[in-house]
Amino acid sequence: MPFHEAQTGLEAVLGDRLSRSKSDLDLHGRSETHFPLTPPEAVAYPETTAEVAAIMKACAAARCPVVGWGAGTSLEGHGLAIKGGIAVDFTRMDRVLEVRPEDMVAVVQPGVTREALNHELRATGLFFPVDPGANATLGGMASTRASGTTAVRYGTMAENVLALEVVLASGEVIRTGSGARKASNGYDLTRLMVGSEGTLGLITELTLRLQGQPEATAAATCAFEKMGDAVDCVIATIQAGLPMARIEFVDGPTVAAVNAYSGADLPVMPHLLVEFHGSETSVAADARFFGELVSDMNGQAFKWAEKAEDRTALWAMRHHAYWAILAARKGAKAIVTDMCVPISRLAEAVEITAQDIAMAGLEGPILGHVGDGNFHAILLVDPEDPSEMARAKQIADTMAERALAFGGTITGEHGVGMGKLHLMEAEHGEAWGVMGELKAALDPQNLLNPGKIIRPGNN
Repeated sequence: MPFHEAQTGLEAVLGDRLSRSKSDLDLHGRSETHFPLTPPEAVAYPETTAEVAAIMKACAAARCPVVGWGAGTSLEGHGLAIKGGIAVDFTRMDRVLEVRPEDMVAVVQPGVTREALNHELRATGLFFPVDPGANATLGGMASTRASGTTAVRYGTMAENVLALEVVLASGEVIRTGSGARKASNGYDLTRLMVGSEGTLGLITELTLRLQGQPEATAAATCAFEKMGDAVDCVIATIQAGLPMARIEFVDGPTVAAVNAYSGADLPVMPHLLVEFHGSETSVAADARFFGELVSDMNGQAFKWAEKAEDRTALWAMRHHAYWAILAARKGAKAIVTDMCVPISRLAEAVEITAQDIAMAGLEGPILGHVGDGNFHAILLVDPEDPSEMARAKQIADTMAERALAFGGTITGEHGVGMGKLHLMEAEHGEAWGVMGELKAALDPQNLLNPGKIIRPGNN
């Protein structure tokens, strides 16, 4: 067995930080959604890059699979050790190594969470803007190319990671990128690693782009009778060039679940949640213009969150929507899927998806980061009912196929993992094979997170 052949070498590096306790294995075998428990054979807790390199060398010698692990919040089974082997948990590599306010960059280890980094930055006037909702680790966010509510203004992890330190499958340590804001030489290995879901290397250090804290912030909610009107308001806002920091959509069933879960009192109708950043003057002007657009689109129940604590509560409510929806059906599991389409097709995509869910006789609230054409359906199913599971998976596949037909992508932020592997051919065609060639060049033994992203024949 590959792990047993690597075990002595791993114990020499880690001592009691190589865990085989059932609780640890089960913790690292769980998914946030419907995938079954798939524990690794051991969990490693490194504290330095040198230890990660030594782990990889021991595993390479024994041909033992290795799966990177952050906060464990991936939704497509990214972190499950489906080929056995070990999970490398980065939560002990949690130091902010350097903050350079004059360059607006921070250098961190992969186990630092986004909230911990922003806490560290609070006296600098800077912040790290990517906000996927969960308090995820930054290494995991880079590995999955995370985005979230603020991507419409500040971009995804792809735009906010300047440089990386990465341990390859051989145990070799490389650095990609630099602290400069742009470069024009060689292949962009940083972008290659960001979003590779731990299949090409293990990230051990990140250099991140920071932003200035806005002078003023304004947030609001507004309701609409029709889903299409709400989405049309998003399109009009974008086409008008308004610089939203966030613009989120939740449908009526999501609002009902959030009200029950969080004690909110929003009208049970489709809603937009919006936030503007800037100077006092610009935010006031943007807010006024947005209010006019809402009125033109038949919006109502318009309410500004003026105090910082009210804005915090507003976004906490949005980020907790997944748990609110799960709580709405006791014992249910969720098949959480997403799609991303050009803005011009957004309203059509949302409305057709809602019709598909209703026709399948399922509960599937819709919400999302519609400012960049990305939305999610949280399909609630009884895990003991094969019919419900099959119908939900069919809807998820239909959403992906529709996204491609509309000129979009099968996933805007959840990534591939196991759940969308079968859809990669349809989106990428021959380019999927090129991904396999890159994987084979960097990981010829297929040790790093096998069974993910790449065509099964290449795994």
